[in-house]
Amino acid sequence: MTDSASNTTAGWKEGDRRHHWHPFTDHKDLSEKGGSRIITWAEGVYSYDSDGNKILDGMAGLWCVNLGYSRQELVDAAAAQMQELPYYNNFFQCAHPPSIELSQLLSNLSPGNFNQVFFTGSGSEANDTQIRLVRRYWDLMGQPDRMTIIARKNAYHGSTLGGASLGGMDAMHKQMRLPVPGIVHIEQPYQFELGPGLSAEEFGLQQARLLEEKILEIGADKVAAFIGEPVQGAGGVIIPPESYWPEIQRICDEYGILLIADEVITAFGRLGEWFGSSYFGIRPDLISFAKGVTSGYLPLGGALVSDRVAEVIIAKGGEFAHGYTYSGHPAACAVALASLRIMRDEGIVERVKDHTAPYFNKRWASLAEHPIVGEARSLGLVAAIEIVRDKGKRERFHKSLAAGPRCRDICVDNGLVMRAVGDTMIVSPPLIIEDSQIDELVEKAWKCLDLTARSLGEGR
Repeated sequence: MTDSASNTTAGWKEGDRRHHWHPFTDHKDLSEKGGSRIITWAEGVYSYDSDGNKILDGMAGLWCVNLGYSRQELVDAAAAQMQELPYYNNFFQCAHPPSIELSQLLSNLSPGNFNQVFFTGSGSEANDTQIRLVRRYWDLMGQPDRMTIIARKNAYHGSTLGGASLGGMDAMHKQMRLPVPGIVHIEQPYQFELGPGLSAEEFGLQQARLLEEKILEIGADKVAAFIGEPVQGAGGVIIPPESYWPEIQRICDEYGILLIADEVITAFGRLGEWFGSSYFGIRPDLISFAKGVTSGYLPLGGALVSDRVAEVIIAKGGEFAHGYTYSGHPAACAVALASLRIMRDEGIVERVKDHTAPYFNKRWASLAEHPIVGEARSLGLVAAIEIVRDKGKRERFHKSLAAGPRCRDICVDNGLVMRAVGDTMIVSPPLIIEDSQIDELVEKAWKCLDLTARSLGEGR
């Protein structure tokens, strides 16, 4: 066996091209563009590539590096646990201190009556677990026909077959012939695209009531649950109007269906609350989490289970036939404990709510003045801008111009990570970002929008 990669940018690029398949990537396109950018180290809110370029990470990795890079306490927590107990499973009536302590801490931090946690390795696995929990619950309740889960178009709930089925991404469904049976979708609360001419309150109520229409269409005795992200992340940071979630809650309560909050992105301070459910005042029965629980330093996810669900599953008895080799991995749990304690002890969630998010929201809103921006929206430390050809008509550039991906590439070349979702540019910076770095982010975003406009023939 030979190792073709040398410790140079060219060597790493060649090794990557020959041997490494990337998630959600057109590898033909990647090769034609010269291959991957090689990230070699990171610190704070910045990453650095193999050529020494400094890049402000406006996406906190993949929505997850809440405490920033190079936080030594998290490294130390992983190392200490690796030396003491690097791995043990939670099968066969066994447990270990890190998973027990993390379960207790999560229960204390969670909104409402959540006293049980099922650990997974990722958010995708967490949402697969929710499918199993929901259907097990209704079977034990003597209502096995309540199998259908209602989700939303353009939502993202992971890339496993279950998670991708819950999600409403057309491209994923077409490639994998999804969704699996028993999962249906309603339209999303995306006002920029779907609600011109309506007030935010009217649009929010209109979109929420699509859930009630779908329940009545299927039959309430057939519907098990509704799943939604408090803010749709990968779909383009879709922030629902204030009227949306209260109406969703009313409908779930009225028809007795379970409410699943997918908080893989919004949990652990992203919206200035420990959980996004608290921000919107909703009372979910199940919560999916991952990403920020370890600040991305090790993989970990899970499902928080409310007393309503847990008490039935425990009281009725019988094996819950589900689990993963790495459920509650001790090193991952140790890092999560360290991460959440840092956030709690340093008051990071409160700082996001009281200072960082308000400052960020104000600075981000200034991007709405750019000639090719049709809307700049934000909530907490997630945000989006809509790239348009005509601001008044909200007219997009022709798809062949790939305005969003073009802007994304320009951003990285100019020291900023912004993600493109079609022609929507999104950010989700580390929670520890400082005011001066927010200024830098917005200034770089404006510059990159200028360069994008120029490349599209719309420079002004």
